[in-house]
Amino acid sequence: MSQQTPEPDDPQNWGDPVEWSHNMVAIAERSQRLVQDFLQRQAKDTESPFGHGDPMHIGHTFLEMTQAMMRNPSAVLQANLNLWTDYMNLWTATTRKMLGQESEETITPENDDRRFKDATWTENTLFDYIKQSYLLTARYMQSTVHDVEGLDEKAMKKIDFYTRQFADAMAPTNFVLTNPEVLRETLDTKGENLVRGLENMLDDVERGKGKLKISMTDADAFEVGGNLAVSPGEVVYQNDLIQLIQYAPTTETVHKVPLLIVPPWINKFYILDLREKNSFIKWAVSQGLTVFVVSWVNPDASLAQKNFTDYMLEGPVTAIDKITELTGEPAVNMIGYCLGGTLAAATLAYLKAKGQEKKVKSVTYFTTMIDFAEAGELEVFIDEEQLASLEAKMNERGYLEGSEMATTFNMLRANDLIWSFVVNNYLMGKDPFPFDLLYWNSDSTRMPAAMHSFYLRKMYLENKLIEPGGIELDGVPIDLSTIKTPTFVLSTREDHIAPWKSTYAAVNTYSGPVKFCLAGSGHIAGVINPPNPDKQKYGYWLYNRKVKDPEAWLEKATHHEGSWWPEWKNWLDKFDGAQIDARPPGCGKKTIEPAPGSYVKARIG
Repeated sequence: MSQQTPEPDDPQNWGDPVEWSHNMVAIAERSQRLVQDFLQRQAKDTESPFGHGDPMHIGHTFLEMTQAMMRNPSAVLQANLNLWTDYMNLWTATTRKMLGQESEETITPENDDRRFKDATWTENTLFDYIKQSYLLTARYMQSTVHDVEGLDEKAMKKIDFYTRQFADAMAPTNFVLTNPEVLRETLDTKGENLVRGLENMLDDVERGKGKLKISMTDADAFEVGGNLAVSPGEVVYQNDLIQLIQYAPTTETVHKVPLLIVPPWINKFYILDLREKNSFIKWAVSQGLTVFVVSWVNPDASLAQKNFTDYMLEGPVTAIDKITELTGEPAVNMIGYCLGGTLAAATLAYLKAKGQEKKVKSVTYFTTMIDFAEAGELEVFIDEEQLASLEAKMNERGYLEGSEMATTFNMLRANDLIWSFVVNNYLMGKDPFPFDLLYWNSDSTRMPAAMHSFYLRKMYLENKLIEPGGIELDGVPIDLSTIKTPTFVLSTREDHIAPWKSTYAAVNTYSGPVKFCLAGSGHIAGVINPPNPDKQKYGYWLYNRKVKDPEAWLEKATHHEGSWWPEWKNWLDKFDGAQIDARPPGCGKKTIEPAPGSYVKARIG
């Protein structure tokens, strides 16, 4: 039997009026504190968003949309008529339901929409009406703006995105009086949930130094090097930008060719070493690989002028040279993840131009973009106006604050990564649940101004990396088509950061052999999917021939159950060499400090 929502108009459900009065006073006091604290901090904050009336530069875009709609009033009229028809159907169905008659729902949530999972949204006529009314209105808003003619594709993507953000924000689940779960909790606790919620909000404003920084998890429950990133190893080298970690072997023998992993520097590397049961690093070590990982510094203003070339030369280029020096092996196998993969591709083209391509025997890319023509929803944040504003802000501070980058990524999945926490933390008054993945997600990193400006402008905005000679690094024109290194490309089907059809461009760019593998799920879960015979998750698709069109490739591909990791290891076996005695971290030379090192432990806020 489902839990019934208490009726607010029944005095018996309100309990002790004295207790209610006490809690309402507490809510008023904390609300006043929250407003005062916010205003005081904003008055002192020279970087307050209130100093920029339109920081995302969306006002002009929506003005263009309005003008386009006015040029075609018949389309607007038709959309309004459609909405009126939908509401008439909803009113009819609701009336039938109130009379105890069977009626079909006018509209239902998407299967993956978890906002309306509570049974009251369906069983209670009032809340069922609120739910459907919202869904109809949201659909009307999004379809109306989507169908506007006369706007360029970039403007349409921005309008679609921000309209969805508004619709998501206005969901009835985000408000006390229209969320049955919150109403139940409020009546059951006599309003204590709202008191606790305001305390949580005050804590988040304090933690965000005047800006709301929503807590996604219990940060006190985790420690990098304590219960996260615990695979044993040593830092064997460091410079201004990286620490190079070599992990301790767990097998008596290892393959001769070492493995270098180049993670992104937008996030920290320990997503690959989160817990023992899902650590890619631990698993790779268990397969007899000598694993080295680049741990990027969390930069401050002193590194403002470090550019993309510096990241290449002081990152993978230096790491390769150091590994060959330590192990005596002339080459490495390399993995690049996301932005680390973009850098790895540029590095290979650089080494090819320098006649040093044999330093890398094989390369693997995890969810990596090299062609940014279709960059997904991140495109809405990157145009000349927004980039100029961002560059001005970065040049003042010397870097992009990690929390700002995190907010951008969270907006791509606002219902899951923003509004669900608003409801849980502030309306339900609950403490965030300890979740290691969300701890990692909130452990943000800064971006040096020079590097990030180059990356956004030359790749996202101008899409120069895919052009032969489109960019130069260390005075060397970069041509990805010259890369003949055997390549394994891993993409994920539901990736909202690196859309798989865009990452597929690698298949037809590199001149060497390319094996493309499409994993299920998204940017993180699709990659971090360890072998588990008891729980085969997501699966992956394979087709071992080059096909020009990604959809055509998928039609020919075969789906396989479970993890793609063993498939990758079988491919790597062609390049990882014979077995030798296991190498200790440092290979007999002095090390700097134990893994995971100090660079990854530098936390912002």
